[in-house]
Amino acid sequence: MSRISIDTLKVATLKIQAMDFRQKELLLDEIYQNQPHMLGLVLVQQKLGVSLEKIDFLLNILLNCFQAMKDSGLKWSKITEDEIDRQMNRFVATVNFANDLDNSLQNQSIQQYAEGHQEIALLAYVQAETESWLKRIKPEESDKNLIIAAMTFVNCIA
Repeated sequence: MSRISIDTLKVATLKIQAMDFRQKELLLDEIYQNQPHMLGLVLVQQKLGVSLEKIDFLLNILLNCFQAMKDSGLKWSKITEDEIDRQMNRFVATVNFANDLDNSLQNQSIQQYAEGHQEIALLAYVQAETESWLKRIKPEESDKNLIIAAMTFVNCIA
């Protein structure tokens, strides 16, 4: 069962959209205090060859995910570096598995993954934002790092 409802996520995204630069900076300070490894996953992107312009997409995903966590009213434990690595490797393995299937089985695999996800609203939000972002950018090899990181956020939160 999801801990972050659709309504909570909607309110969180509206809050982030309404924030100015200084307010986002303060929220990033809060993320650093509460979920430093999630912020680290954003910061490492430049070393992986991702442009600052594209890192902004991932930073926005992080801000929205964290705000939704806060707005849920629940106490969240710190997500460890080991958990990030575990979830990242798990997601990559899932994608690689699905890539080896024919189209029909790929669709079933994707549907099963989504239906079994514990944070379905957050997963849908990140997938929709990622799809929209991919339509607006000039694709580069390093974009996969951002997508993996965004999905890792969701999977760690779940």
